[in-house]
Amino acid sequence: MTLFEDLKWRGLIKDVAGEESDLQKVLDGPSFAFYWGTDPTADSLHIGHYSSLCMAKRLANAGHHPILLCGGATGRIGDPRPTAEREIISEEAVNKNIEGIRNQVQSIVPSAQLVDNYDWWKDRSFLDTLRDIGKYVSLNYMLDKDIIRRRLETGITYAEFSYMLLQGFDFVHLFKEHKCIMQVAGSDQWGNITTGVDLIRKMLDGQAYAFTMPLILDATGKKFGKSEGNALWLDKEKTAPYAIYQYLINSDDSKVLEYLKVFTFLSKEEIENIYEEHQAAPEKRLAQKTLAWEIVKDLHGKEEADNAVKVSEKLFAGDFKGLAVKDILTGMKGVPTFKFESDAPLVDVLVNNGMASSKREAREFIKNNAISVNGEIINDETKVITKDMALEGKVIIFRRGKKKYYLGEL
Repeated sequence: MTLFEDLKWRGLIKDVAGEESDLQKVLDGPSFAFYWGTDPTADSLHIGHYSSLCMAKRLANAGHHPILLCGGATGRIGDPRPTAEREIISEEAVNKNIEGIRNQVQSIVPSAQLVDNYDWWKDRSFLDTLRDIGKYVSLNYMLDKDIIRRRLETGITYAEFSYMLLQGFDFVHLFKEHKCIMQVAGSDQWGNITTGVDLIRKMLDGQAYAFTMPLILDATGKKFGKSEGNALWLDKEKTAPYAIYQYLINSDDSKVLEYLKVFTFLSKEEIENIYEEHQAAPEKRLAQKTLAWEIVKDLHGKEEADNAVKVSEKLFAGDFKGLAVKDILTGMKGVPTFKFESDAPLVDVLVNNGMASSKREAREFIKNNAISVNGEIINDETKVITKDMALEGKVIIFRRGKKKYYLGEL
């Protein structure tokens, strides 16, 4: 299967600038330089960016040269959002964010060349920009872009409105200085991408190529990303590898095949075999487990992926020995929680915190081996729960029956 065929099978080509047959010839032809960009709005990328990182790695694996543009200039303005203007980020924050993103990209796509558009924008005057770039782009052309039309009713600033000129010229600069002939991005960047292709044709009489990938959505139709409030950061200090594993292992059956195609480097045959086995026994969640392990392995290494599996299995079995509290709390997100303030008899703890309706019921639970504390069954109704039982001095885990958990936080 050629690179183009593989990308089409994975559903990774949405919009194409020009003819798809021309794109196919370039993708399946000799090595070329391509780029994708991101503005440094945070000091870490998130799972919403990961599909672009995977795309860069796919093209790199096929022999093409990836360039990551980190928008030190464009990040100081912010591209138009569908609903409201982005907050302005301080220069100190922008520089800090760029450094964090650089380190992540070098880890995930080691062959990527990293550039900052601030390097070529910092000394360009406003007059030069209007003369050299603005004269090639008509107002009608800019107003016709979908993201601009959507903001006209609520209002859009001149800075946001001009953003497409900046990103368009970035492509011109990379085309001239780095022989970069292709840009790849999410479909929300289509207007900015085509501006770059048009400017290369008008300013340089050059031929450039571009295509977008579909935005990745969850089962509710929301896109993965921090703006939607469900950010999964690629920095493991911000989002633990187990948290990513846990999130992905709970992927909806309706989305898991798509995610396997987009986020993993398994072959078509491997993915189809996994999904066929998954459909035969969906309760085993083979597809989700494979997806989660493959992504954590790619982001953080095999050791972290194997550890995530271990944590998941131990939590499912109610075995907390050797687990970090942060992983336990991630795995038990949403579990009823109460404040454990002082040593108290187990019977009172059960009644006072909703685990039993009365002392009589609490004693029955204990007698029938239905209560465990930190993974150990307690059948002594005189047992006193003390603060020094807290794991890492932070939390005591109670279980009633097989699945009902409660957390006592100190």
